Amino acid sequence: MRTTLAILIGYILDLLLGDPHFLYHPVRLIGKLITGTEKFLRRRTPDQPGRLKSAGLSLVIVVIAVTNLCVFLLIFFSYKVSRPFGFIVEVLLCYWLFAVRSLRDESMKVYDRLKVHDLDGARKAVSMIVGRDTENLSGEKTAKAAVETVAENASDGVLAPLFYMAIGGPIFGWFCKAVNTMDSMVGYKNDTYQYFGRYAARLDDIVNFIPARLCALLMILSCPLCQLDSKNAKRIFRRDRYNHASPNSAQTESVMAGALHVQLGGDASYFGKLVKKQTIGDPDRPAQAEDIRRANSLLFATSAIGTALMLIIRTLILIAI
Repeated sequence: MRTTLAILIGYILDLLLGDPHFLYHPVRLIGKLITGTEKFLRRRTPDQPGRLKSAGLSLVIVVIAVTNLCVFLLIFFSYKVSRPFGFIVEVLLCYWLFAVRSLRDESMKVYDRLKVHDLDGARKAVSMIVGRDTENLSGEKTAKAAVETVAENASDGVLAPLFYMAIGGPIFGWFCKAVNTMDSMVGYKNDTYQYFGRYAARLDDIVNFIPARLCALLMILSCPLCQLDSKNAKRIFRRDRYNHASPNSAQTESVMAGALHVQLGGDASYFGKLVKKQTIGDPDRPAQAEDIRRANSLLFATSAIGTALMLIIRTLILIAI
């Protein structure tokens, strides 16, 4: 029950504090590990598809092994110092896994700029949370990009780590976070990472398969709490949940598109190249700044219901054991 309480406190701390800039987020350490390991492997790997895929697999193994070992040792030795100190460390490890408040804060920067008709500022703000090129986005496409990020990260940044924490505590949660971070850094289908990042991208698809679908269902259930259209969210989810190159991304994006009555997805530019993408939802009306605020309302409601559900499931598992 100690870890269950740590997860709950971690979630509450995230809602209250987000990611304070004065604290060094451990995900940055994972990012440095990925960057350093990639440089090491690339220096020793010929530019051949098979060899690059093998090097990418080595990256996945190293990053997951180092991350999980560090988290295990940190928890183990913290509890050796004292129970209260160990619990505090466990709470912090859970807290750093959530991204509800930070996702809301960063996406609302886009909302704030759009509300005062500062399109350049909105483009700059959205460039901090999306991987696509943003310098030529219209106001509508800028709002859509922010909404899509909130929808996708409702699973990747909130429900997925929560799901794995419910199963195996912070160690499983940080396994999920390591996989997600690798995918965000090397899981691109471009010339640089087409082969090297393949295993990282595939593993991310597998790890997020259940959380993405669970998150989509919880979003539909949460729509009435936010005065959004749950019936249309369910309809678009059934129709468009596979309208994406990723098997997971459109699960939550389709719910969001239906709930807001806007069309998401569509062609986008990445690293100067236009990428053809399917659309998600119906263009009942143009996306606007207010949709970012509505998307975040759905994010918060979904995270609250999801946290309650995962903690109940974890408690039942502990009782059964």
